[in-house]
Amino acid sequence: MLQGGCLCGAVRYETDGAVFHESICHCSMCRRASGAPLVAWFSVPRPTLRIVAGSPAWYRSSAKAERGFCPSCGSALFFRSSLLTGEIDITTASLDDPARIPPRDQIYAAVRIPWVATIESLPSFAEARK
Repeated sequence: MLQGGCLCGAVRYETDGAVFHESICHCSMCRRASGAPLVAWFSVPRPTLRIVAGSPAWYRSSAKAERGFCPSCGSALFFRSSLLTGEIDITTASLDDPARIPPRDQIYAAVRIPWVATIESLPSFAEARK
């Protein structure tokens, strides 16, 4: 069982579905929707996703897709495509234990922000900078 939710806790979900498409997405729509340079996602069969608290809001981000987010805190949670009606994508970082689902590939790498490839060379702090 995988469990997760938004930053404020208003929307909670769980799934016991088979995980697939564990990816890091570099597309500009994911970047803008999250405010982050990339977004980690995984997919599960759509019927296996259960919302156990609250209700996500949905935004039609293109003619073919909608993005689910918390209406209170704005956390990005889900992506569903009208072309792939049997599956739903979940933001990996919204899991209670995101380390359980490591990415297996990167998509839209052709539009990746160039400096993303260099982040390992930056100074690293265990906590906030002092």
